Amino acid sequence: MDSTSTATAKPITVSSYGPGGASTRVRLHDWLAHLGLEGENYGFLGRSSNPPREVLKQPIAAFRAEARLWRLAGRVSQRTLLLGREATPFGRGGLEAHLLSKAGHGIYDYDDALYVGYPRALAALLRPIDRVWQKAVRAADIVIAGSEILAEPAEKLANEVVVIPSCIEPSKYLLKSSYAIEKAPRAVWLGSPSTEPYLAMIAEPLLKLHRELGLRLTLISAGNRSHGLLDAMTDRVQWSPEQFATELTQADLGIMPLPDDEWARGKCAYKLLQYAAAGLPTVGSAVGANISALSKVSGTAVHVGDDWADAIRSIIELGETQRASLGAAARTGVVQHFSYGVWAASWRAATGL
Repeated sequence: MDSTSTATAKPITVSSYGPGGASTRVRLHDWLAHLGLEGENYGFLGRSSNPPREVLKQPIAAFRAEARLWRLAGRVSQRTLLLGREATPFGRGGLEAHLLSKAGHGIYDYDDALYVGYPRALAALLRPIDRVWQKAVRAADIVIAGSEILAEPAEKLANEVVVIPSCIEPSKYLLKSSYAIEKAPRAVWLGSPSTEPYLAMIAEPLLKLHRELGLRLTLISAGNRSHGLLDAMTDRVQWSPEQFATELTQADLGIMPLPDDEWARGKCAYKLLQYAAAGLPTVGSAVGANISALSKVSGTAVHVGDDWADAIRSIIELGETQRASLGAAARTGVVQHFSYGVWAASWRAATGL
């Protein structure tokens, strides 16, 4: 169906997560908010994550949520439906394909390498996301991928694939005002519990800088996972929409280590963009979308075999004015290349909204 015929009705968003889920918020809800659109939103149980043991504690609520989604398929034929990643933490893609194929304009959006399956064996067994991804890509009218890397496998299966990065609303980020290092230098890492283990990759360089320069690490995430020896130099902050932006401005640089594997190469560099939006100099692994993002926000790319300690030290040892220049360039790069305003026309064209 011509997507323009569905644009007058309120769009429907579907995801297995509520608005607290990072991907759902950034790639669905924040788009509607930016454009002043009101959506009819389905977030399964409304949680920010769906660990099986927690979902199974609410069997009746989970059953009702699943049934509600199947009923939804009966009234989407004249509607635009945006489905992010997966509709339910259960199943093998049948529900997702059913919703997308029944919709007047069915759009499937994803920002991870779902086609390789979840990287941990147990997660892959319980939630075969690669099968969900394949069925959803085949059923959608348009697929929106978060990077060129993510788009490539979809192009072999989909009717049409559009690349739109995970975007930033710069006005939501406080801008760092002082670049003087008054006491100990501070690096910040922002993310989710599932990606915290990547910090182990650079534990030795961080500990080295802690011993030599007194470096501290602010870790903004959920939960209270231990990181062994890093705990002694780490200040953990629970993520909240009210607090995280302030915490970013208190750091001297942002870090994003990634392993060079197929799952990590599908990451959309969102941490780097958040640091840059706050005016922070950034250091990240030269992996996947990080490579392009780092070049556009004047960040430091660390290649395999490079020394993370040297990369971080080089920013700490810069003068205050030089760090301020890097921070300003980072903010400008986000505004020019990764803001909702810059990508709005592309998103509207893909969604028909």
